[in-house]
Amino acid sequence: MEQKGRSFYKKKQKEIDLKKYLKPVIIIAILSVAVYFFTRDNSVHLGPGVFAPDEPVQTDLETPETFRFKKYNITLLSQFSIEAKVLSKKDYHHGRETDLSPTDLALGWGRMSDESILKKIKISQSGRWYHWRVKEFPIPRKEIETHSANMHIIPATSVVTSILKNVKKGQIIKMDGYLVNVNGDDGWSWQSSLTRDDTGNHACEIVYVESLSIIKGR
Repeated sequence: MEQKGRSFYKKKQKEIDLKKYLKPVIIIAILSVAVYFFTRDNSVHLGPGVFAPDEPVQTDLETPETFRFKKYNITLLSQFSIEAKVLSKKDYHHGRETDLSPTDLALGWGRMSDESILKKIKISQSGRWYHWRVKEFPIPRKEIETHSANMHIIPATSVVTSILKNVKKGQIIKMDGYLVNVNGDDGWSWQSSLTRDDTGNHACEIVYVESLSIIKGR
C-alpha cells in the first residue's frame, strides 16, 4: 500500500509539473497568434503603373435633395463617381460620425495610384484625417494634394457595408453615390468638401455610397 501511495503521489506531481510547463507555452502561443492577426499586412500589391488614371466625376445637383437616414437628415449635393486606389483604410468605432460612417478610405488616382510613386510616400490615417509624409517629393506636392483624398464612407445599403468590410489597402475600387451634408436633430452637422483642390480641415469628402465594387486586387 505504501509503495502504491508513493507511485500515485509521483504521478500527480508529474501532472502538476507538466501543467506548470504547459501554461506559459500556451500563453505564448495565444499571444503569438494574436500578434500575427493584428500586425499582418493585408495590403494588395499590383506593381508599378497607373491603375486609376481618371479624375473623379462630379455633377452638382441643381436642387439638393434631403431625406431621412438613420435618424439624420442627409442632403445630396452632387452626384459622385470615382475609380481609385486604396491608399489606406481606417475603421472607426467611436465618435458621432460612426453612427453613419464606420470607415474612411484614403484614395488616390492618376500618379497617386502608381506604387512606384507611393512607395516614396508614407501614408496614415487617424482622427478622421489622412496624413502623408515624404523625404523628397516623387511628384509635385500639388499633385499629391489634388490626386488623393480622405473620404468618409456612408454605406447606403447592407450590400455596400458588406463589400466595404472586404476592401483592402492597395486595391482598385469603384464607388458611385453622392457627396452629402449631414444634420442631426440636435444641431450637429457634418459637411462634405465639394472640390479636390482643398487641404486641411473640412477638406474630406463625405460620400453616401450606393454602389461599391473591387475592380483589381481581389
